[in-house]
Amino acid sequence: MDTATVGKNPVTALLARPRRPIVTVAYTVGAVLMASGIFHFGVFLIDGGNWDGPVSWRKPTTFGLSFGLTLITVAWIAGLLQMRERTRAILLGLFTADCVLEVTGISVQAWRRVPSHFNTSTPVNRTIAMSLAVGGAVLVIVLTTLAVIAFRGRIRGGHDIRLALRAGFAFLLLSLATGAAMIAKGTVLYRSGEEQRAYDTAGSWKPVHGVALHAILVLPLVAEVGRLLGWNERRRHLVIVGATGLYVVATLVAVWMSVR
Repeated sequence: MDTATVGKNPVTALLARPRRPIVTVAYTVGAVLMASGIFHFGVFLIDGGNWDGPVSWRKPTTFGLSFGLTLITVAWIAGLLQMRERTRAILLGLFTADCVLEVTGISVQAWRRVPSHFNTSTPVNRTIAMSLAVGGAVLVIVLTTLAVIAFRGRIRGGHDIRLALRAGFAFLLLSLATGAAMIAKGTVLYRSGEEQRAYDTAGSWKPVHGVALHAILVLPLVAEVGRLLGWNERRRHLVIVGATGLYVVATLVAVWMSVR
């Protein structure tokens, strides 16, 4: 790709620019978290046991992979948002530390063979459960802040990347809302003495939560692929419109699965 093309491509120009230290840290930590998820899947294959349920190797596996991928994604797209460097560093620093906290708490409880969420049966379990809850609140604050910046139009790029980021953040907020709803439902049931019901039914919105969570990666990635293929901005924008429509359909299917 020649210099003129790079200059016209804000995403490629961003990737070619000297990387910010906090972004390097976020990428590295994200890769480590994903490796943790893969490792725990290997433990599951060796150790066996149930894949579902509040005590299983599924949780450190999926949390490691999901949080690692999300951290890498957020570090990438944060560079496309116009904000002060100090603000970007603070937000990414908080998000990176929080991802480590969440995955660590989940993994520790998996090795202790006790539930990670809602579990306040002992001081240690209570401390971990409260840490996960506080961490979840921090995640919501950081990601909502980034979403507001995107919705205000402070984005480097053309119409395609603007639509991709705004739609991606809209789906991400939906994912956060369903996650909060599941935590709230499980907490209420657990504190009401219905512990087993809390673990059995609190995760009913997992399909929506999982599908909507990664739109913030998929849609901007589609835009970047269009750029690499040499499509003009109008064509890329139309592709993002279509991809967003497909993602809406996929989310509605996930809603149907959750309701059932």
